[in-house]
Amino acid sequence: MKSSFLWIFPSLIVLLSCESSPKVGADHTKGFDKSIIVEMESELSVLEDEIVFLKDHFEFLLDNRDSLMSHVQIDKYSFNGGYSTNTPKDSDKLSSVVILNTTSDFDRAMENVLITNGMDSLFYQTAKKYKILSQVYFNTIDQMSRVFPAYDAKTLLEPDIDLASFNFFYEADTKHNPDQGPVWISEVYIDPAGRGWILSLVHPVLDNGELYAVLGIDITVDEIISRYLESREGDYLIVNGKGDIVGGNASAIEALSFPPLLNHVYEETIRSDNFRISDFNLFNSKNREVREMAQSIILKKENHFFFQDEFSPQAAYAIPFTLFDWYLIEVQPNSL
Repeated sequence: MKSSFLWIFPSLIVLLSCESSPKVGADHTKGFDKSIIVEMESELSVLEDEIVFLKDHFEFLLDNRDSLMSHVQIDKYSFNGGYSTNTPKDSDKLSSVVILNTTSDFDRAMENVLITNGMDSLFYQTAKKYKILSQVYFNTIDQMSRVFPAYDAKTLLEPDIDLASFNFFYEADTKHNPDQGPVWISEVYIDPAGRGWILSLVHPVLDNGELYAVLGIDITVDEIISRYLESREGDYLIVNGKGDIVGGNASAIEALSFPPLLNHVYEETIRSDNFRISDFNLFNSKNREVREMAQSIILKKENHFFFQDEFSPQAAYAIPFTLFDWYLIEVQPNSL
Protein backbone atom coordinates (compact mmCIF):
# COMPACT_ATOMS: atom_id res chain seq x y z
CA MET A 1 0.00 0.00 0.00
CA LYS A 2 2.82 2.33 0.88
CA SER A 3 4.68 1.69 -2.37
CA SER A 4 1.48 2.26 -4.35
CA PHE A 5 1.01 5.68 -2.75
CA LEU A 6 4.60 6.63 -3.52
CA TRP A 7 4.06 5.69 -7.17
CA ILE A 8 0.84 7.70 -7.52
CA PHE A 9 2.14 10.85 -5.82
CA PRO A 10 5.04 11.63 -8.19
CA SER A 11 2.79 10.77 -11.12
CA LEU A 12 0.32 13.40 -9.93
CA ILE A 13 3.12 15.96 -9.70
CA VAL A 14 4.16 15.22 -13.27
CA LEU A 15 0.55 15.55 -14.47
CA LEU A 16 0.02 18.90 -12.76
CA SER A 17 3.32 20.29 -14.01
CA CYS A 18 2.41 19.33 -17.56
CA GLU A 19 -0.90 21.20 -17.32
CA SER A 20 0.65 24.45 -16.12
CA SER A 21 3.74 24.63 -18.30
CA PRO A 22 3.84 26.20 -21.76
CA LYS A 23 3.97 24.03 -24.86
CA VAL A 24 7.30 23.37 -26.44
CA GLY A 25 8.05 26.34 -28.68
CA ALA A 26 6.05 28.87 -26.65
CA ASP A 27 8.27 31.80 -25.70
CA HIS A 28 7.52 32.36 -22.00
CA THR A 29 10.12 35.15 -21.84
CA LYS A 30 8.56 37.12 -24.71
CA GLY A 31 7.69 40.73 -23.95
CA PHE A 32 5.05 42.75 -25.74
CA ASP A 33 6.20 45.65 -27.90
CA LYS A 34 4.52 48.48 -25.99
CA SER A 35 5.50 50.96 -28.68
CA ILE A 36 2.45 49.79 -30.65
CA ILE A 37 0.10 51.04 -27.94
CA VAL A 38 2.15 54.19 -27.29
CA GLU A 39 2.16 55.15 -30.97
CA MET A 40 -1.53 54.41 -31.37
CA GLU A 41 -2.72 56.25 -28.29
CA SER A 42 -0.43 59.24 -28.74
CA GLU A 43 -2.18 60.05 -32.02
CA LEU A 44 -5.64 59.33 -30.68
CA SER A 45 -5.12 61.44 -27.55
CA VAL A 46 -4.41 64.52 -29.70
CA LEU A 47 -8.04 64.33 -30.78
CA GLU A 48 -9.07 65.08 -27.20
CA ASP A 49 -7.56 68.56 -27.51
CA GLU A 50 -9.25 68.99 -30.88
CA ILE A 51 -12.71 68.16 -29.58
CA VAL A 52 -12.24 70.59 -26.67
CA PHE A 53 -11.39 73.28 -29.22
CA LEU A 54 -14.57 72.48 -31.15
CA LYS A 55 -16.60 72.54 -27.94
CA ASP A 56 -15.28 75.98 -26.98
CA HIS A 57 -16.25 77.44 -30.35
CA PHE A 58 -19.67 75.78 -30.24
CA GLU A 59 -20.41 77.26 -26.82
CA PHE A 60 -19.24 80.67 -28.07
CA LEU A 61 -21.86 80.49 -30.82
CA LEU A 62 -24.57 79.59 -28.32
CA ASP A 63 -23.52 82.35 -25.91
CA ASN A 64 -23.76 84.91 -28.71
CA ARG A 65 -26.94 83.59 -30.30
CA ASP A 66 -28.81 86.91 -30.29
CA SER A 67 -26.08 88.95 -31.95
CA LEU A 68 -25.30 86.22 -34.51
CA MET A 69 -28.88 85.85 -35.72
CA SER A 70 -28.67 89.12 -37.64
CA HIS A 71 -25.61 87.88 -39.56
CA VAL A 72 -26.41 84.24 -40.31
CA GLN A 73 -26.46 82.87 -43.86
CA ILE A 74 -30.09 81.84 -44.12
CA ASP A 75 -29.82 80.13 -47.51
CA LYS A 76 -26.72 78.05 -46.78
CA TYR A 77 -28.91 74.93 -46.59
CA SER A 78 -32.25 74.10 -48.12
CA PHE A 79 -34.48 71.47 -46.54
CA ASN A 80 -36.92 68.81 -47.64
CA GLY A 81 -38.84 68.22 -44.44
CA GLY A 82 -36.22 67.83 -41.75
CA TYR A 83 -33.38 66.81 -44.09
CA SER A 84 -30.93 69.16 -45.77
CA THR A 85 -31.04 68.58 -49.52
CA ASN A 86 -27.32 68.84 -50.24
CA THR A 87 -25.50 65.68 -51.28
CA PRO A 88 -21.85 64.69 -50.81
CA LYS A 89 -21.26 65.68 -54.45
CA ASP A 90 -22.55 69.24 -54.01
CA SER A 91 -19.74 70.54 -51.81
CA ASP A 92 -16.92 69.02 -49.77
CA LYS A 93 -17.35 71.77 -47.16
CA LEU A 94 -20.98 71.17 -46.21
CA SER A 95 -22.39 68.84 -43.57
CA SER A 96 -25.57 66.80 -43.59
CA VAL A 97 -28.07 68.54 -41.31
CA VAL A 98 -31.20 66.82 -40.02
CA ILE A 99 -34.01 67.87 -37.69
CA LEU A 100 -35.75 64.71 -36.55
CA ASN A 101 -39.47 64.21 -36.03
CA THR A 102 -38.77 63.73 -32.33
CA THR A 103 -37.96 67.43 -31.85
CA SER A 104 -40.27 69.28 -29.49
CA ASP A 105 -39.81 72.59 -31.31
CA PHE A 106 -38.97 72.47 -35.01
CA ASP A 107 -38.65 76.25 -35.39
CA ARG A 108 -36.28 76.50 -32.44
CA ALA A 109 -34.20 73.64 -33.83
CA MET A 110 -34.06 75.37 -37.22
CA GLU A 111 -32.88 78.55 -35.53
CA ASN A 112 -30.08 76.55 -33.93
CA VAL A 113 -29.17 75.19 -37.36
CA LEU A 114 -28.56 78.77 -38.49
CA ILE A 115 -26.61 79.65 -35.34
CA THR A 116 -24.31 76.64 -35.69
CA ASN A 117 -23.65 76.86 -39.43
CA GLY A 118 -20.25 78.25 -38.48
CA MET A 119 -19.25 74.80 -37.21
CA ASP A 120 -19.01 73.55 -40.80
CA SER A 121 -15.72 75.32 -41.48
CA LEU A 122 -14.22 73.96 -38.26
CA PHE A 123 -15.41 70.46 -39.07
CA TYR A 124 -13.81 70.75 -42.50
CA GLN A 125 -10.50 71.89 -40.99
CA THR A 126 -10.54 69.12 -38.39
CA ALA A 127 -11.21 66.43 -40.99
CA LYS A 128 -8.44 67.80 -43.20
CA LYS A 129 -5.98 67.94 -40.30
CA TYR A 130 -6.61 64.44 -38.95
CA LYS A 131 -6.82 61.88 -41.74
CA ILE A 132 -7.53 59.11 -39.25
CA LEU A 133 -11.05 60.32 -38.47
CA SER A 134 -14.04 59.26 -40.53
CA GLN A 135 -16.51 61.93 -39.46
CA VAL A 136 -17.05 64.77 -37.01
CA TYR A 137 -20.51 65.77 -35.84
CA PHE A 138 -22.84 66.92 -33.12
CA ASN A 139 -26.30 65.89 -31.97
CA THR A 140 -28.52 68.16 -29.89
CA ILE A 141 -31.08 67.81 -27.14
CA ASP A 142 -33.70 69.25 -29.52
CA GLN A 143 -33.00 66.43 -32.01
CA MET A 144 -30.86 68.24 -34.55
CA SER A 145 -27.89 66.46 -36.10
CA ARG A 146 -24.99 67.93 -38.09
CA VAL A 147 -22.51 65.44 -39.58
CA PHE A 148 -19.40 66.15 -41.65
CA PRO A 149 -18.66 65.05 -44.31
CA ALA A 150 -22.13 64.96 -45.81
CA TYR A 151 -23.76 61.57 -46.33
CA ASP A 152 -27.08 60.17 -47.57
CA ALA A 153 -28.92 61.01 -44.35
CA LYS A 154 -32.42 60.57 -45.77
CA THR A 155 -31.65 56.94 -46.57
CA LEU A 156 -29.55 56.05 -43.55
CA LEU A 157 -31.06 58.06 -40.68
CA GLU A 158 -34.54 57.16 -39.45
CA PRO A 159 -36.59 60.34 -38.83
CA ASP A 160 -38.25 59.10 -35.62
CA ILE A 161 -35.23 58.15 -33.51
CA ASP A 162 -34.33 59.84 -30.23
CA LEU A 163 -30.71 60.95 -30.44
CA ALA A 164 -30.43 61.18 -26.66
CA SER A 165 -31.09 57.44 -26.34
CA PHE A 166 -27.82 56.44 -28.04
CA ASN A 167 -24.54 55.93 -26.20
CA PHE A 168 -22.77 58.50 -28.38
CA PHE A 169 -25.06 61.03 -26.70
CA TYR A 170 -25.80 59.87 -23.17
CA GLU A 171 -22.21 58.78 -22.42
CA ALA A 172 -21.37 62.50 -22.38
CA ASP A 173 -24.22 63.63 -20.10
CA THR A 174 -23.76 64.69 -16.49
CA LYS A 175 -24.74 61.30 -15.09
CA HIS A 176 -22.21 59.34 -17.13
CA ASN A 177 -19.60 62.10 -17.44
CA PRO A 178 -19.66 64.29 -14.31
CA ASP A 179 -16.28 65.83 -15.20
CA GLN A 180 -17.81 67.09 -18.48
CA GLY A 181 -14.61 66.41 -20.41
CA PRO A 182 -13.82 64.28 -23.47
CA VAL A 183 -14.94 60.64 -23.27
CA TRP A 184 -13.88 57.66 -25.37
CA ILE A 185 -16.70 55.17 -25.88
CA SER A 186 -15.18 51.70 -25.59
CA GLU A 187 -18.22 49.94 -27.05
CA VAL A 188 -17.83 50.19 -30.79
CA TYR A 189 -20.84 50.03 -33.07
CA ILE A 190 -21.36 48.91 -36.65
CA ASP A 191 -21.58 51.89 -38.98
CA PRO A 192 -24.82 51.88 -41.03
CA ALA A 193 -22.90 53.32 -43.99
CA GLY A 194 -20.86 50.12 -44.20
CA ARG A 195 -17.54 51.23 -42.72
CA GLY A 196 -17.39 48.46 -40.11
CA TRP A 197 -16.73 49.09 -36.43
CA ILE A 198 -16.71 52.72 -35.30
CA LEU A 199 -14.84 54.12 -32.28
CA SER A 200 -16.18 57.42 -30.91
CA LEU A 201 -14.76 60.29 -28.88
CA VAL A 202 -17.50 62.56 -27.49
CA HIS A 203 -17.72 65.81 -25.53
CA PRO A 204 -20.70 67.63 -23.98
CA VAL A 205 -21.66 71.14 -25.09
CA LEU A 206 -23.39 73.34 -22.51
CA ASP A 207 -25.85 76.18 -23.02
CA ASN A 208 -26.37 78.29 -19.89
CA GLY A 209 -24.95 75.47 -17.81
CA GLU A 210 -27.28 72.82 -19.23
CA LEU A 211 -26.46 70.05 -21.69
CA TYR A 212 -27.47 71.15 -25.17
CA ALA A 213 -25.43 68.99 -27.53
CA VAL A 214 -22.78 66.31 -27.76
CA LEU A 215 -19.88 66.66 -30.16
CA GLY A 216 -18.38 63.52 -31.62
CA ILE A 217 -15.35 62.39 -33.58
CA ASP A 218 -15.55 58.94 -35.18
CA ILE A 219 -12.72 56.68 -36.28
CA THR A 220 -13.08 53.36 -38.07
CA VAL A 221 -11.40 50.45 -36.34
CA ASP A 222 -10.26 49.30 -39.77
CA GLU A 223 -8.30 52.54 -40.10
CA ILE A 224 -6.63 51.92 -36.73
CA ILE A 225 -5.63 48.41 -37.76
CA SER A 226 -4.34 49.44 -41.18
CA ARG A 227 -2.29 52.27 -39.67
CA TYR A 228 -0.71 50.47 -36.76
CA LEU A 229 -0.90 46.71 -37.21
CA GLU A 230 -0.79 45.75 -40.89
CA SER A 231 2.81 46.91 -41.30
CA ARG A 232 3.99 44.84 -38.33
CA GLU A 233 4.87 41.19 -38.38
CA GLY A 234 2.70 39.02 -36.21
CA ASP A 235 -0.90 37.93 -35.71
CA TYR A 236 -2.83 40.59 -33.78
CA LEU A 237 -6.37 41.14 -32.63
CA ILE A 238 -8.09 43.82 -30.56
CA VAL A 239 -10.79 42.85 -28.07
CA ASN A 240 -12.88 44.96 -25.73
CA GLY A 241 -13.48 44.39 -22.04
CA LYS A 242 -16.46 42.15 -22.80
CA GLY A 243 -14.34 39.83 -24.93
CA ASP A 244 -15.76 40.97 -28.27
CA ILE A 245 -13.29 40.93 -31.14
CA VAL A 246 -13.12 44.51 -32.39
CA GLY A 247 -10.68 43.76 -35.19
CA GLY A 248 -7.53 41.95 -36.18
CA ASN A 249 -5.68 39.79 -38.67
CA ALA A 250 -7.68 36.96 -40.18
CA SER A 251 -4.89 34.56 -39.20
CA ALA A 252 -5.16 35.56 -35.53
CA ILE A 253 -8.96 35.26 -35.45
CA GLU A 254 -9.09 31.97 -37.31
CA ALA A 255 -6.32 30.50 -35.14
CA LEU A 256 -8.66 30.85 -32.14
CA SER A 257 -11.32 28.53 -33.60
CA PHE A 258 -13.89 31.17 -34.49
CA PRO A 259 -16.32 30.76 -37.42
CA PRO A 260 -14.80 31.08 -40.90
CA LEU A 261 -14.40 34.67 -42.06
CA LEU A 262 -16.05 35.89 -45.25
CA ASN A 263 -13.21 35.91 -47.81
CA HIS A 264 -10.88 35.62 -44.79
CA VAL A 265 -11.55 39.27 -43.92
CA TYR A 266 -13.14 40.23 -40.59
CA GLU A 267 -14.41 43.58 -41.89
CA GLU A 268 -16.36 41.85 -44.66
CA THR A 269 -17.72 39.37 -42.13
CA ILE A 270 -19.01 42.23 -39.97
CA ARG A 271 -20.96 43.64 -42.92
CA SER A 272 -22.69 40.35 -43.71
CA ASP A 273 -26.41 40.04 -42.91
CA ASN A 274 -25.97 37.06 -40.58
CA PHE A 275 -23.13 38.56 -38.51
CA ARG A 276 -23.54 38.24 -34.74
CA ILE A 277 -20.92 39.73 -32.44
CA SER A 278 -21.65 36.98 -29.91
CA ASP A 279 -20.13 34.51 -32.40
CA PHE A 280 -16.84 36.40 -32.13
CA ASN A 281 -16.57 36.76 -28.37
CA LEU A 282 -13.66 35.13 -26.55
CA PHE A 283 -15.86 34.09 -23.62
CA ASN A 284 -18.33 32.40 -26.00
CA SER A 285 -15.72 30.46 -27.93
CA LYS A 286 -16.34 26.75 -28.44
CA ASN A 287 -12.66 26.24 -27.63
CA ARG A 288 -12.17 25.79 -23.89
CA GLU A 289 -8.63 27.17 -23.99
CA VAL A 290 -9.76 30.34 -25.76
CA ARG A 291 -12.30 30.90 -22.97
CA GLU A 292 -9.52 30.34 -20.43
CA MET A 293 -7.34 32.82 -22.31
CA ALA A 294 -10.10 35.43 -22.03
CA GLN A 295 -10.36 34.86 -18.30
CA SER A 296 -6.60 35.15 -17.85
CA ILE A 297 -6.17 38.32 -19.92
CA ILE A 298 -9.42 40.22 -19.32
CA LEU A 299 -10.52 39.10 -15.86
CA LYS A 300 -7.23 38.24 -14.18
CA LYS A 301 -5.29 40.98 -16.02
CA GLU A 302 -2.45 38.63 -16.95
CA ASN A 303 -0.23 39.56 -19.88
CA HIS A 304 0.14 36.09 -21.38
CA PHE A 305 -1.54 32.74 -21.82
CA PHE A 306 0.03 29.44 -22.90
CA PHE A 307 -2.07 26.93 -24.83
CA GLN A 308 -1.75 23.19 -24.25
CA ASP A 309 -3.75 21.60 -27.05
CA GLU A 310 -1.59 20.57 -29.99
CA PHE A 311 -4.05 22.11 -32.47
CA SER A 312 -4.19 25.47 -30.65
CA PRO A 313 -1.72 28.35 -31.02
CA GLN A 314 1.43 28.33 -28.92
CA ALA A 315 0.62 31.37 -26.79
CA ALA A 316 -1.08 34.75 -26.58
CA TYR A 317 0.51 37.94 -25.25
CA ALA A 318 -1.58 40.96 -24.28
CA ILE A 319 -1.33 44.59 -23.28
CA PRO A 320 -4.24 46.84 -22.23
CA PHE A 321 -5.03 50.20 -23.75
CA THR A 322 -5.09 53.18 -21.40
CA LEU A 323 -7.58 55.39 -23.25
CA PHE A 324 -10.36 52.81 -23.25
CA ASP A 325 -11.22 49.29 -22.17
CA TRP A 326 -9.50 47.40 -24.98
CA TYR A 327 -6.72 44.83 -25.18
CA LEU A 328 -4.19 44.27 -27.94
CA ILE A 329 -3.38 40.56 -28.20
CA GLU A 330 -0.62 38.95 -30.23
CA VAL A 331 -1.19 35.29 -31.03
CA GLN A 332 1.92 33.14 -31.40
CA PRO A 333 0.97 30.48 -33.97
CA ASN A 334 1.51 26.78 -33.55
CA SER A 335 4.76 25.65 -35.12
CA LEU A 336 3.27 22.32 -36.21
